[in-house]
Amino acid sequence: MKTEVVEKKTDKKPMKKLISYIVLLLLVFLSAIMVVFQVFEYRHDYRELSSFMRERDDLNAEWGRLLIEQQTFGATAQIGTRAVTQLRMYSPPTAQTVVISLPMTSDDKK
Repeated sequence: MKTEVVEKKTDKKPMKKLISYIVLLLLVFLSAIMVVFQVFEYRHDYRELSSFMRERDDLNAEWGRLLIEQQTFGATAQIGTRAVTQLRMYSPPTAQTVVISLPMTSDDKK
């Protein structure tokens, strides 16, 4: 009788090992698949980040050009203001304006 009990216990042990190996193998396979998906997401996000950084650089360059343009237009207004205030320059009234017309030459007629 004792031998029968021992045999029954040993029969269950290999089955449990097999099931545990299969479960572990499935977990390792699932882990490997998750690693592949994580790498794919990382590369996708990195590409997107790179495109955003390129767009940021382009916008910064455009911002610099706009600042230069603003300073150029601001300088023109500043020159006009200084001419009026410091040099007392003004536009003459129409009564003091003289228009000179040049006679047309033969080259201008063509």
